[in-house]
Amino acid sequence: RLMNGVRLMVVGNSMEAETICGLLRTEGIACDHRQTDMGAGAGDAVGDSGPREILVAKDDLESARQLVTTDAS
Repeated sequence: RLMNGVRLMVVGNSMEAETICGLLRTEGIACDHRQTDMGAGAGDAVGDSGPREILVAKDDLESARQLVTTDAS
């Protein structure tokens, strides 16, 4: 887990977050995701659903942004 990660982006669910983290990890960028503050409590009854924020190390933020921007276009 990234203890001091910074938010790269917010996605709709854990499957989308895992897909993006998988891409980042293949490029050597450590990645993690967690439920956003916005979704906290909302998914208590259903588990991992709802918005997820993707976290990377501060030093990797710019590289990660370039990867997800390039991948999305």
